[in-house]
Amino acid sequence: MKLNKQENVQNTHRYDLVFYVLASFFIANAILAEVIGVKLFSFEQSIGIAPLDWQLWGNFLFRLDLSAGVIIWPIVFIISDLTNEYFGKKGVQKMTFMAIGLIAYAFVVIFLVTELHPADFWLKANQMDAKGNFFDINLAFTTLFRQSLSIIFASLTAFAIGQLLDAIVFEKIKKLTGQKMLWLRATLSTSISQFIDSFLILFLAFYMFGNWSFEQVIAVGIVQYSYKIFVAFLLIPVLNGVHWLIDGYLGLREK
Repeated sequence: MKLNKQENVQNTHRYDLVFYVLASFFIANAILAEVIGVKLFSFEQSIGIAPLDWQLWGNFLFRLDLSAGVIIWPIVFIISDLTNEYFGKKGVQKMTFMAIGLIAYAFVVIFLVTELHPADFWLKANQMDAKGNFFDINLAFTTLFRQSLSIIFASLTAFAIGQLLDAIVFEKIKKLTGQKMLWLRATLSTSISQFIDSFLILFLAFYMFGNWSFEQVIAVGIVQYSYKIFVAFLLIPVLNGVHWLIDGYLGLREK
């Protein structure tokens, strides 16, 4: 059925709105993941069990220690795959470059803010913690928000390569599966792209420019990658649910 001019305009508006919403959540989560990623947490202790403490490669203790950024990173996977589904590889590339530019902008702002001289009354009002110990709030603020240039470079590099690879793999699988089996192309593209992303950022930031051993990079990379893939499979119903809602909004659902 041929659409009239008004229906075409409305349909174009809806596609634009879907892209803007997906891109907004994608960029917001990408920036948040970079900012909160400075914190490392113990997965075992967070769920109330003792650390594994498996001894690997001599004296290296293997634990399920993760960057806090991986908590919301699966949301980025879902949005990336949905964007590819409706707007193709070019849509994902556009969204990825927007995110990289805004992440870089965020880090520039954070760097400039941490260079500002703190107000004396702010330091004095926050000089003690809840237990009465001396607390340097400006040092804490600077330490938490300012990451080393090597980590920023590694993070942006891994993010760009991972996302662009994901878009390419997703598109190639879609040519084989057609409109069916969204879950398959989503999980396969994520599995391949995040393997590169998970190990590349650790290798660049902590092995090439840091003081980690190669064994430590492998061990932490395995934990990060395993978590991402496990959650990606858990979120398949969410992926399909959002896809169903968007299809309905765009009038693509079969009646």
